[in-house]
Order: sequence, then C-alpha cells, then structure tokens
Amino acid sequence: MTRNPTRKDSDLSEKEAIKLAEVTDVSPGQAKELAAEHGKDGVKKEARNYKAEG
Repeated sequence: MTRNPTRKDSDLSEKEAIKLAEVTDVSPGQAKELAAEHGKDGVKKEARNYKAEG
C-alpha cells in the first residue's frame, strides 16, 4: 500500500474519527481537530480529557 504524500501522521481517516467519536463521545470533527493538535497517538487520551472538562 502506498502512502498518500499529502496525509500527515496526525490525520485521522473518516472511519478512525467515527470510531474514536463512538468510544469517547466527542464528535468526529472534534476527534479530527484533536488529532491535528495532539497527534494520532495522543488523540484518545485528549478526547477523554476534552469531554471530561467540557
């Protein structure tokens, strides 16, 4: 499988964003924003914190 050169490691696919949204109760859009800010590895933790704070 070839990598898309315009896609960053922090970019979530639509499928990944929806899955994260279901697990953490943030919207898919919020999941993508958090991934852009905190990277793919830290997005799940940040999504939980984001929902707990809000």
